[in-house]
Amino acid sequence: MVDYPNLKKLYENEIIPSFVKKFGYHSVMEVPKLKKIVIHQGVGSSVFDDKKIIDHSMNEITSIVGQKAIFCYSKHDESGFKLRKGMAIGVKVTLRRMKMYEFLERLINVSLPRVRDFMGVKSSSFDGYGNYNMGIHEQIIYPEIDIDKIKKNMGMNITFVTSAKNDIEAKYLLSYFGIPFITTKNK
Repeated sequence: MVDYPNLKKLYENEIIPSFVKKFGYHSVMEVPKLKKIVIHQGVGSSVFDDKKIIDHSMNEITSIVGQKAIFCYSKHDESGFKLRKGMAIGVKVTLRRMKMYEFLERLINVSLPRVRDFMGVKSSSFDGYGNYNMGIHEQIIYPEIDIDKIKKNMGMNITFVTSAKNDIEAKYLLSYFGIPFITTKNK
């Protein structure tokens, strides 16, 4: 028997009935769900300073999420940035199913509380289509990262892709999972 992550159980046992009751859905298949989480780390100009930064970034992202990350390559030449077509400029990984729920649970319960002076995440970062983007300033908030082995402090972007039709449903879904949004009282 497969042991489901706690957030998957929460979705099936509490979030689906709550959505059906609150939004008046006729079927449980209409209830929005979290489709995937995409973690992206752009290396930028650090590639020119130290060629191994991109490899360190790949290793860090892979150890954080537990899934092999892939390189992102430039699509065209840009002389102003000393960028050539096909040059590795970032790292990304897409999480789905069980790994997605496990990463989300570790992000909410372990990593976000380690952010200095953490008050919550901005609720203004929805894209209008039910997807949410947040930025992390330093990778040291993850317990998988050894602080002594860091070459450079780099941030990352995390995108939560949902099947929600609008931002209200997506925010309700993500806050039910436990993502701490800033309320007007916290500002």
